[in-house]
Amino acid sequence: MKEYEKQQAENEEIKETGTISLDGNGKKPNIQLLTIIGEIEGHEAVSGNTKATKYEHLLPKLAAVEDNDEIDGVLILLNTLGGDVEAGLALAEMIASLSKPTVSLVLGGSHSIGGPLAVSADYSFIVPSGTMIIHPVRSTGMFIGVIQSYRNMEKTQERIIRFIAEHSNITKERIEKLMLDSTQLVKDVGTLLEGEEAVKEGMIDEVGGIHQALMKLRSMIKDSKKNC
Repeated sequence: MKEYEKQQAENEEIKETGTISLDGNGKKPNIQLLTIIGEIEGHEAVSGNTKATKYEHLLPKLAAVEDNDEIDGVLILLNTLGGDVEAGLALAEMIASLSKPTVSLVLGGSHSIGGPLAVSADYSFIVPSGTMIIHPVRSTGMFIGVIQSYRNMEKTQERIIRFIAEHSNITKERIEKLMLDSTQLVKDVGTLLEGEEAVKEGMIDEVGGIHQALMKLRSMIKDSKKNC
């Protein structure tokens, strides 16, 4: 009965927050799995038909991970087209500030604000067919103060560039160049990087899948415990 109740609780957690604890049946490090899938939902709810990651769900989960001595590390799986910039940056900063080893794995894509989220972990992977799209900050809707709004967008873009550069091996100058490339995206500027290209540019650390990501995270946890 207890096993059934545990399974039900895990299924509910996956359904509600896309998270689950990988405890390796007590024989391996206790890893918290987080998923960032679909659109990053911020202060406004997305369409009911849209897959979304709610940052108000993940923020307290990340805080709980940091506070839980039984959790040894965090694995983040990403497949997102982007979404709310402020919410995405908040999640990225939260992940980057965790004291426990973290590894990210890009599956499918990690576009737009998904870039900072992918590099926020201590070490990052991308599958061979995975993609990342780097483009300037966009905005929709009406503005009362056009110049002021444009300057705010510039500042937001600078925050994104600075975060990526500080948490990966790509320079700010190179990020800006990729953002403003007018030859790759139809009717738009920016750059699409596939798995190997993302690694060569220094955005992502290594091409690999779930096996490599888990092996790396377990190794990092082992080294972390040695240093304690």
